[in-house]
Amino acid sequence: MNSVPITLHGSHLLKDELHRLKTKERPAVINAISEARAQGDLSENAEYDAAKERQSFIEGRIAELEGKLSAAQIIDPTLLDAEGRVVFASTVALEDLETGDKVTYQIVGVDEADLKENKVSITSPIARALIGKYAGDTVEVQAPGGNHEYEILDVKYI
Repeated sequence: MNSVPITLHGSHLLKDELHRLKTKERPAVINAISEARAQGDLSENAEYDAAKERQSFIEGRIAELEGKLSAAQIIDPTLLDAEGRVVFASTVALEDLETGDKVTYQIVGVDEADLKENKVSITSPIARALIGKYAGDTVEVQAPGGNHEYEILDVKYI
């Protein structure tokens, strides 16, 4: 199985979700199923059907998280020494050369990406354009909204 890169913070988020599912959600749905079962006829019991469906979702999500964590290559950005080069988990300050807008992104794994938190997936067009570049370099990003040209202002490993 191929390893999938994930930041240390991202692995903590997945582990927290897995723990919550196993310790809170799973017991709650098992309890809901037993309560619905106690009501008698299961053929027309909507609560039973809903609880079983919820259990199926929870078990599927647990299996998915366990699979992701077992294949994860956890990367702590504070331990990186890429000599100023943009790599996975680095935080990059950019300036849009057309508008002058400045933005900072961290390059993270697919499951961690959240544009509201300025975290972009390693598979995104902007991350693919940035990987391997240095502060001072100019990159052209071919995004669905059109082409953009950015200057890399700073690269940090935080």
